[in-house]
Amino acid sequence: MRLTDPVADMLARIRNAIRARHQKVDVPASNLKLEIARILKEEGYIANYKATEEEGHKVVRIYLKYGSDNEAAISNVARVSRPGCRVYVRRSEIPRVLGGLGINILTTPRGVMTGRQARREGVGGELLCEVW
Repeated sequence: MRLTDPVADMLARIRNAIRARHQKVDVPASNLKLEIARILKEEGYIANYKATEEEGHKVVRIYLKYGSDNEAAISNVARVSRPGCRVYVRRSEIPRVLGGLGINILTTPRGVMTGRQARREGVGGELLCEVW
């Protein structure tokens, strides 16, 4: 089976793993997914991630983060730009997620970054997803 939207698949796996209270989730690897995982770790939404190989397939293992009261660090993730409807924004149009409580992840000419970083660097790009 061929996935038409691998990023949406990654976000759905993370969402499902959090709802099922799993400690980790495996996602088929790609450079874009590694960058998304890197940003989630930098922003404190996941505990850690690592690229490994399982049964001949490269996977990104994402270790989920929970608080002391077993509350997940990620309450939700939403895909914004989809293969059927791409969403591009200028730096002045980058939306704030939940009034600054969440983050959005963009692909820009300078690489994958958060909306805050893109605003600071003065670049726009494709709005991949929102995390809060």
